[in-house]
Amino acid sequence: MVDQRPIKKRSVLGRGLGALLEDSPAKHSQEGILPETLQAGIFEIKLSQIQVNPFQPRVYFDKDTLLELSESIKVQGIIQPITVRKIDADEYQLISGERRFQASKLAGLSQIPTYVRTANDQQMLEMALIENIQREDLNALEIAHSYHRLLAECNLKQEELGALVGKNRTTINNYLRLLKLPPTIQAAIRDQQISMGHARALINVEDVDRQLAIFNKAVAEELSVRKVEALVKALNEEKKDNIPSSKLDPVKKYEINKIQQKLASHFGTKVSLKTNLKNKGEIKIPFNSTSDLNRILEILAVI
Repeated sequence: MVDQRPIKKRSVLGRGLGALLEDSPAKHSQEGILPETLQAGIFEIKLSQIQVNPFQPRVYFDKDTLLELSESIKVQGIIQPITVRKIDADEYQLISGERRFQASKLAGLSQIPTYVRTANDQQMLEMALIENIQREDLNALEIAHSYHRLLAECNLKQEELGALVGKNRTTINNYLRLLKLPPTIQAAIRDQQISMGHARALINVEDVDRQLAIFNKAVAEELSVRKVEALVKALNEEKKDNIPSSKLDPVKKYEINKIQQKLASHFGTKVSLKTNLKNKGEIKIPFNSTSDLNRILEILAVI
């Protein structure tokens, strides 16, 4: 359980903590305005007085890991305080730490150690988004939405966003492009059915039907990123053929390429295998000399 006994307030704040709470009501605390002091800038606040963050970028919380965290809190207490802003005399709003907040409820706590800050809506959005982006367990789609919101709602340029989150422009663009994928594929990213690598390969398929065909095959057969990239490459190479790209079947093309590779390995030479929409086609096996032809004929058991 969290120790709720007051700790004598130190007269001098540490430089880092002082900077964090530079604009906090803790600097100007008066009787009746802030709750019982734990230590400089950290207060015990009732869970019932804290509202969830309306700007929370995380949309999915794993129930099992939340239960694990609540069990840890029962034993160890809250190691890292949550951060809130004061919105009324006895009301606060989360800025960051919603998992700790929710897990504390599950653990049966009535109060939680808290940093109190002042922030307007835009500052709160920025802090919540950036704090969450830095966490390793945020999925790729949540990061993409967070980047988009920072650019759109906080009027940031990509260079400024990159400096804030420590990422280059290419990385940010790769995440933003995920938002152009169909909802079905976005949901698969969110639910960790496919990885960021799979998604980046699928983005390069312009036709939505073809995109979904490759996606469904990747999920059904648990294809690696490399195999999905091969499927996409096969589809893009088909543009060199005479078949209209709107009528291509990328899965079929992928299977044909696999057969072609097996034939090439079997005959020890490059093999060309082509088929059309009516499933008619041809196999070409080139040879460089009479002896090479005889070798191929022996493999075919013709002579």
